[in-house]
Amino acid sequence: MFQNISRKNQSAQRRPVVLMSMGAQQRKGHDYQVMTSKYIRPLLEHAGCVPLLVPTCFGQENLAQYLSMVDGVYLTGAGTNIDPVLYGQPNLTPDKELDQGRDQFDQPLIRAALEMGLPFFGICRGLQELNVALGGDLHQKLYDIPGLLDHREDYAATVPEQYADAHGVRLLPGTWFADLMQQGEIQVNSLHGQGIRTLGRGLQPLAYAPDGLIEAVHLPQQPQFTLAVQWHPEWQAAQNPFSVRIFQAFGQACSARQSAARPDSEHKLPCAVGSIS
Repeated sequence: MFQNISRKNQSAQRRPVVLMSMGAQQRKGHDYQVMTSKYIRPLLEHAGCVPLLVPTCFGQENLAQYLSMVDGVYLTGAGTNIDPVLYGQPNLTPDKELDQGRDQFDQPLIRAALEMGLPFFGICRGLQELNVALGGDLHQKLYDIPGLLDHREDYAATVPEQYADAHGVRLLPGTWFADLMQQGEIQVNSLHGQGIRTLGRGLQPLAYAPDGLIEAVHLPQQPQFTLAVQWHPEWQAAQNPFSVRIFQAFGQACSARQSAARPDSEHKLPCAVGSIS
């Protein structure tokens, strides 16, 4: 049986590998490392990539080896906030869980991945991590700032209701992202209490919420694909053409990185269609 599986694997096209860092969770007195399946599904189905799920609770010792194994980095949302000490603020939300293990792993991970030229995609916490890693900071309580919307989900609602479209985001005209979405505004969900206050080094906005909050960013000076969004395109991505385009574009970038890094490989998978120019 093992020989049959090996032969099938050898004949199959090799998909790009994408690093996904997991988060801490406690269950019945045991420490877990977790990743929600909703984030993995569109990576497989629309980006055409396979995940390398990496624990963040054992420090940075193996970070370089993990990065040497992948063709892209994909940092997801989570139920935890980034430790505000990382951007020089006191903790204004002590009732909200932190995940310092993920913080201490992901911050150097982001900087190393960008330096290596790896494609990067961040969602929600992943956007905030990117901003902090590059020296930016966050609004810790958007809902307490006059003029800003309450971007949090309704905890009394059902999960589908929480992930329903909440507001539009205005895409900056003339950018590759607006071209990818093929229109100037899209509707998105909203499930976050924090958001970008000051942009990190090199980051530029791609989309704004109606209240002016930055909802998508990129690094235009970096040669590789970089995108981070504050909403959750992974939610039922197959039913949302904008989400599909985002994951396809990331997958295309990871496939290009795979081809460039392994020029002698006989098995390449072009995992997305369309241009991201």
